[in-house]
Amino acid sequence: MKSYIQISTTTETKEEAQKIAQYLVKQKIDACVQITGPIESTYRWKGKVEKAVEWLCLIKTKEDLFNKAEASIKKLHSYETPEIIAVPIVKGSKEYLKWLDEETVNKI
Repeated sequence: MKSYIQISTTTETKEEAQKIAQYLVKQKIDACVQITGPIESTYRWKGKVEKAVEWLCLIKTKEDLFNKAEASIKKLHSYETPEIIAVPIVKGSKEYLKWLDEETVNKI
């Protein structure tokens, strides 16, 4: 049985989020990327508490494509250490998961 994941990453600009989304979907690494924002993030970076306005990408793909997605995000991302977090999709409609499978690379 195939496993599916949702990856999240945040970007500094909407344009950067759109660039990452376009690349991932065009390359069939991911079937869908939703972009939401602006969001406000508070985080610790190099010993200081920082605050930033960011854009959130929610990326749907197959678990075995995580490494390709991660490498692509790192290549296109402006952050020194971008957030790249994956969580399993434990349930989904049969039709949606079939679509997700068909719209991503079938051979690794």
